[in-house]
Amino acid sequence: MKVRKTFLNFGERIFSDAYKLSFPRYVSGQQQEHMARGLPKKLPIAGVEKVIVVASGKGGVGKSTTAVNLALGLAANDESKRVGLLDADVYGPSLPTMMNVNEEPELNKQNLMIPLQNYGLKCMSMGFLVEENAPIVWRGMMVMSAIQKLLRQVAWGPLDYLVVDMPPGTGDTQLSISQNIPVNGAVIVSTPQDIALLDARKGAEMFRKVEVPVLGLVQNMSVYVCPKCGHHEHIFGKDGIDKIATAMNLDILGDIPLNKHIREGCDSGKPILVTDPNCPESLIYKDIARKVAEILKNQRDKIT
Repeated sequence: MKVRKTFLNFGERIFSDAYKLSFPRYVSGQQQEHMARGLPKKLPIAGVEKVIVVASGKGGVGKSTTAVNLALGLAANDESKRVGLLDADVYGPSLPTMMNVNEEPELNKQNLMIPLQNYGLKCMSMGFLVEENAPIVWRGMMVMSAIQKLLRQVAWGPLDYLVVDMPPGTGDTQLSISQNIPVNGAVIVSTPQDIALLDARKGAEMFRKVEVPVLGLVQNMSVYVCPKCGHHEHIFGKDGIDKIATAMNLDILGDIPLNKHIREGCDSGKPILVTDPNCPESLIYKDIARKVAEILKNQRDKIT
C-alpha cells in the first residue's frame, strides 16, 4: 500500500510549551515548572538502540554529506551493526539524492511505513513522500507532526544506530526530536569560517540546554589540497573549530578536506565510502564513526 497521498493529507496539530521554554527570561520559575510538566515524555523508538543526530547551526556546511558517510562508516566498521538514516529536513530533503533512493514506501501489516534500503542502510525521508519538485509549505506545527510520523510510524527496528540528519538551525524540528525521543548524542558540523562557527556554537549550546550530549565537532572543508602541486589552501580559514572545542570542552572528531570526489559522490547517489572505501577521505569518515561508537559505548559502560 502506497502512503504518499495519505501522508500529505494529514491534518494533525501538535502544540508544545517548548516555545516558551526556549525563552525562559519571559516566564517565572513556577511557570517554567508547570510548562515542563506538560512536555511530552521521551519514549524510545521501537527497535532502535541508539539515536545520533548530526546538526549544524548553518546550512551549506556539509552536514548531510557528513550524516550519510557517518552512517555508512558505522556500518563499515562493524558489519554486525544495523544502521538506519533519517532525513529530518522536511523543507529540503537530501537523502533521496545522496542515497540514490526515491520510491514511495509501502505499509506493513501494522500500518507502519517500511524504510527504503540502499548500501545496507534503512532510509526514510520526507522526499520519499512528496513529488521531487513539490515544495513543502507548512507551518511549524505541521512540521512537528510530520517528524513524529517519521519517528513513530516507520518500522525502523531492529537497529543498533539511527543517524538523524537534522535541518540547519535550532528550530521546531530540533526541539521536537530532542524532547520526544532519547537522543544518545549530537555531532556538530561546521566549516572553519567564523560565521559558520558562530552558529555551530549556538547549535551545540541548544543541545546542551535540552540535555542531549554533544559527542564532538566535525570540521568540514578544512583545507583544499591542489591535485596537481599538492599546495594546501585554507579557503574558509584555518583551525577555526579549535576555538569552539576549547571554549566548550568538546572533542574534535575529525577534519574533512574540501574534495570534489566527496561532493560528486553525494550528488550522484554514490557516496565516497561506497565507491572508494579505502581512500584517505573515506578513512577519515570511518575514523569519525569509530570515535562516535566508542563515545557511545563509554556512555553505556558508565551507566551500567
